[in-house]
Amino acid sequence: MITPDEFRKLALRLPETVEQQHQGHPDFRVAGKVFATLGWPDTVWGMVKLPIEEQKTRVATQPEVFEPAPGAWGQRGSTKIRLAAAKIDLIEQVLRVAWGNAAPKPNTEKSHAKPQRREEKRKPEIAPPPPSLRRGKLQKSAKD
Repeated sequence: MITPDEFRKLALRLPETVEQQHQGHPDFRVAGKVFATLGWPDTVWGMVKLPIEEQKTRVATQPEVFEPAPGAWGQRGSTKIRLAAAKIDLIEQVLRVAWGNAAPKPNTEKSHAKPQRREEKRKPEIAPPPPSLRRGKLQKSAKD
């Protein structure tokens, strides 16, 4: 069994993690992204945002501890944790995975590239009318 205070301490041990409030319950963020929550949907639960495959594995192998959050949130990896059924080492593992999924990635060559500007949509160029239809030509030919 893990308590909400233990969950909080484990989450806050992760680098650059801050605790904030969202919709009346505490959440844990890295670089502004939520990776874990406490007290949702009520005080006996925690939540972590896992990669989909990790979520599927955890739910399949430990259904007494993990279940997907309802709706689109669950389909995107939000995974509820029944705190009373969880062990500290297990929660520490999934918090690390969730944190790693939300944390900024290490500098790579791609991250140093300048952001590409969206190419502006251009109107298709309209070809000028043929010489026989141009005003000047029509007027000249009428005078001739």
